[in-house]
Amino acid sequence: MNAMNTHYPDPVRVEPVNRHTLAVIVDNEPGVLARIAGLFSGRGYNIESLTVSETEHARHISRITIVTTGTNAVIEQIKAQLDRLVPVHRVVDLTLQGDSLERELALVKVAGKGDHRVEAMRLAAAFGARTLDATLNSFVFELTGSTEEIDRFVKLMASVGLVEVSRTGVAAMGRGAEAM
Repeated sequence: MNAMNTHYPDPVRVEPVNRHTLAVIVDNEPGVLARIAGLFSGRGYNIESLTVSETEHARHISRITIVTTGTNAVIEQIKAQLDRLVPVHRVVDLTLQGDSLERELALVKVAGKGDHRVEAMRLAAAFGARTLDATLNSFVFELTGSTEEIDRFVKLMASVGLVEVSRTGVAAMGRGAEAM
């Protein structure tokens, strides 16, 4: 029995699940990405977005941007485990740093004729999407924006003939003059 002499169990504490963007600076060497992905999958954590690119060619340094979700305790555990990996130089939670800039690039292919074609062009103009390719039956649009903006654009294009979507994943950086 609990402290109040009742037969009812203590209430289950439910912690909120939050979305976090992590920037990880690593050595650019074979197997680093596999080790990081293995860390996530081995513990049952999900990666919602993953982007990797070499940022300092002379020093062979890459930056990995990971978007994941979890309770505060889970996020802290992820950061601690990433920090312990040998090729990792630094782990920064951009979500906790305050306002960070996040952008994603999407290529969106839409097919249609007549009114659907006109509506696709109107929506693309409203979102500021660039037309990369146009034929008599289809368009390929390029859109850069937040994940939410791209989600809205794709959802609207579904009603006018969405064929295919390719997304880069989130690229993020903290605001201000300081480096990560």
